[in-house]
Amino acid sequence: KGENEVLRQRLSETSREMIGSSQALEDVREMIRKVAPTPARVLIMGENGAGKELVARLVHDLSERASGPFVDVNCAAIPENLLESELFGHERGAFSGAVRQHLGKFEQAHGGSLLLDEIGEIPPSLQVKLLRVVEEKTFVRVGGREDLDVDLRIIAATNQDLVRAVEEKRFREDLYYRLHVLPIHVAPLRERMEDVLPLAEHFASEYAQQNGVAVPTFSDESRRRLETWSWPGNVRELENVIHRAVVIGKEGRIGPEDLMFGPAAPDATSTSAPAQLTRAAVIDIYGAEVSEAMTSTALDGFDPDADAMAAARAQGAAAAQLPAGQHA
Repeated sequence: KGENEVLRQRLSETSREMIGSSQALEDVREMIRKVAPTPARVLIMGENGAGKELVARLVHDLSERASGPFVDVNCAAIPENLLESELFGHERGAFSGAVRQHLGKFEQAHGGSLLLDEIGEIPPSLQVKLLRVVEEKTFVRVGGREDLDVDLRIIAATNQDLVRAVEEKRFREDLYYRLHVLPIHVAPLRERMEDVLPLAEHFASEYAQQNGVAVPTFSDESRRRLETWSWPGNVRELENVIHRAVVIGKEGRIGPEDLMFGPAAPDATSTSAPAQLTRAAVIDIYGAEVSEAMTSTALDGFDPDADAMAAARAQGAAAAQLPAGQHA
């Protein structure tokens, strides 16, 4: 009991960014408390932007490996032909351009924890090699011959349905069961709406300090709109919306006119339109990311003062998101 109380205190002290009091978030905190002290592998599941990386970091910080390195790698962001070298390292001369020895993420994380983010994106050819590291904690650098031992904790994260991936032969069944020892599910923000306003206030304070302005308050209407949006981009989207509102809004106050939301999720149940962006606003915000899909010409025929989100979706830009924030 005493040890549990210590863990609860440490979790409280280290989870300052885990803002909210919803039951879904409390369940995650409880799982972290139970999982962190063990050496077992952890699989974190949840949508993009829901906070999987934060959960992984807390698992590390509350573990016996907290003094060791925490290394993360986004498996979806690295080209397949480079991923093996990034994970396992390579020897000098292993391939064209390998002018020196390179230590991979597994070696960098020795003594600590390694987060394999978007684990479902690892190609089948590398899943076999990953399986060996998971089972035996041994690997060979690209171009090398020597077996190298590594002592670390593997934390995997995914936004995919790995069970379906196994059924479709895209993910090895044996690897799935090796990783799926202690699962943690991070609920999307739309399933814990009571956390929206505390998070919004946290981000408003954070970005106000960064920009040297007074911490703003939210009008009643802006609060209502925050609470009725479907948040397809989860916490990352909320952070972007508040960051932008702090920068462009009147100092000391965030009104509904300062809240500009991205495209709604295709299956969003919310019928409200918290912040309908005009034609000019959509182009200004999303132009860099979706210039091929959404231009002035593409929006012709739409009322410039109407809901431009419909125009964006009509041009295939429903998946467009603002640049990612700090929360994964």
